[in-house]
Amino acid sequence: MISAFTYLPGLDDLKKLSAENIQEFLEKGHTLIKNVLSEEEVKAYRPVIVGAAERYNTEKRKLEERDTYGKAFLQIMNLWRVDADSKKFVTAKRMAKIAADLMGVDNVRIYHDQALFKEPGGGPTPWHQDQYYWPIDTHNTVTMWMPLVDIDVDMGMLTFASGSYINGAVFNHEISDESETLFDDYVKEKQFEISRANTMKAGDATWHRGFTIHNAPGNNSDQMREVMTIIYVADGARITPYKNEWQKNDHHKWLMGKPIGGLIDSELNPKLL
Repeated sequence: MISAFTYLPGLDDLKKLSAENIQEFLEKGHTLIKNVLSEEEVKAYRPVIVGAAERYNTEKRKLEERDTYGKAFLQIMNLWRVDADSKKFVTAKRMAKIAADLMGVDNVRIYHDQALFKEPGGGPTPWHQDQYYWPIDTHNTVTMWMPLVDIDVDMGMLTFASGSYINGAVFNHEISDESETLFDDYVKEKQFEISRANTMKAGDATWHRGFTIHNAPGNNSDQMREVMTIIYVADGARITPYKNEWQKNDHHKWLMGKPIGGLIDSELNPKLL
C-alpha cells in the first residue's frame, strides 16, 4: 500500500516575513501571518492531521462530564511521533524558519505538537500562559496555532493580552477557573490591549510567545474548530529546575528526563533548520 506520505506536498520552502510581523511579535508577543499554507496544502494535510487526531484521541467522556479544561478542547499531542504523514507537517522547515525569524535566532527545536480540536458547544479556554508548564530557561519560545478550517470568533478564536509576556511567569496556576479569574483581574489592572482576529482562513497562523497571556471563547458554532499547533524553542535552551509538578511531568514527557541544566536536545526535540 502506498503511503499518503509519498504525495503530500513538501513544506520546506521558506517564506519571507514582513517587517511588520516581526515588529508586532517583538512588541506584542504575538502576530498573525496569513497563508502560511496554501489552500491546496491545507487540503492535503488536513485529512492527515484530523485522521491522526481521531486515531490517537483518548478523551471518551461526554462534554458535560468534563471539567473546565476538558470542555475547552480535545488535545492530542506529539502526532509527529506516531504518524509519518503528520511528521512531515510538524518538522517542516517553512514553519520552523518563521519561528526562528520571529524570535531572531538561527535555529529552533520542537518542544511538542498538539492538535487542539474545540467541539461544537465546547467551552472557553481560560486565560493562561503556556510556559507555566515548561522547565525551560529562555523566553525564546513560540507556539504556532493554525486552523485547518476557516474560523471566526464564534468558533473560539485565540485571544491575546498584548505585551503581557514581558514580565514572564505571573501566577503559579495551571489552566483552570481560578487562573481565569486571577489573569482576568491582572490583565485589566495592567490595561493590556486585548487582541484577536475576527476571521482566519485555513492555513493562516497566529504565533505567540510562551509567556503571552491568552485565552479563547467557546465554540458556539455547529462545526469542529480544528487547530494544529507546534511549540518551538530556540536551539541552545536548557532545562531548569521544576517550579511546579507540571514542569516535572513535562521534563519526563517531552524532554526525556535529560539532566537539569543540560541542553534541550533529546530525540523528542530535533533541530529543524
